Amino acid sequence: MSEIIVRPLEQADHEAWRRLWTDYLTFYETRLPEEVYASTWQRLFTPDEFEPKGLLALADAKPVGLVHYLFHRSCWSLVNNCYLQDLFADAAIRGNGVGAALIQAVKDEAAKAGVTNVYWMTHETNTTARRLYDHVARRTGFIEYDLLS
Repeated sequence: MSEIIVRPLEQADHEAWRRLWTDYLTFYETRLPEEVYASTWQRLFTPDEFEPKGLLALADAKPVGLVHYLFHRSCWSLVNNCYLQDLFADAAIRGNGVGAALIQAVKDEAAKAGVTNVYWMTHETNTTARRLYDHVARRTGFIEYDLLS
């Protein structure tokens, strides 16, 4: 596989983004209504400090991965935190550095914004991703709870 290039999403990436994000959602056995796709795509290009941002990974000029991230305030710090929300690499190329490149790119974008804390979560059964995460980050030990009904 050739060098992995990570760059910000562009309007022309809509089809590739939609394919990759749909595959990500399918992996997590989730379906979202069309209006969420449309709203998310629009928000990815809204230049507000707290709107989500997106990056695309390319190998041989073909989109092979994506990541969404967002900055948010914290009561524990004067600077924002960065939440890496969605990370996905095509199944056919996993294990070739796409996930690590996307994580590094988010870390770099956070650093440009003066943010040092980048964090994320994954499902405990996502063993493939967890092998990567255990290699590039530290596990905090926190357990997630939610109030979704």
